[in-house]
Amino acid sequence: MVLQPGNKAPNFKLRASDTSEVSLDDYQGKNLVVLFFPLAFTSVCTTELCSMRDNITDYQDLDTDIVAISVDSPFTLAKFKEENKLNFPLLSDFNKEVSRSYGSLYEDFVLGLKGVSKRSAFVVDSNGIVQYAEVLENAGEIPDFKAINETLKGIS
Repeated sequence: MVLQPGNKAPNFKLRASDTSEVSLDDYQGKNLVVLFFPLAFTSVCTTELCSMRDNITDYQDLDTDIVAISVDSPFTLAKFKEENKLNFPLLSDFNKEVSRSYGSLYEDFVLGLKGVSKRSAFVVDSNGIVQYAEVLENAGEIPDFKAINETLKGIS
């Protein structure tokens, strides 16, 4: 199932790159951009997340937090976060359950890899309702950040 605007966002509880536990409930009362990305240390993922890093004040001004989720281990994500100076939580969906619940999982990816997060973006409002959903089939594309910002401006 692919999430649509108006759906309740599936709850999650994942390990962050610092091994702390982070859940959707931690963001109640705030808007949240939930990004799924295929793999740390790949060019498009690095470009995407560094763009979020560089524009984080735009999201903060809209009372919005950001989390980024991949199937990488917390340890890989810690190194990726450190090397790219990312200023938002990276969460490990190592068991692939959250990616699947958000309709954001490639069963088959490149190089014979199976079970990799699809590049996706969701805006979840302060009540836990999906306001924007974009799941990309082509991992070489980047979410429409302009549309994400417009959505956030409309609900802030």
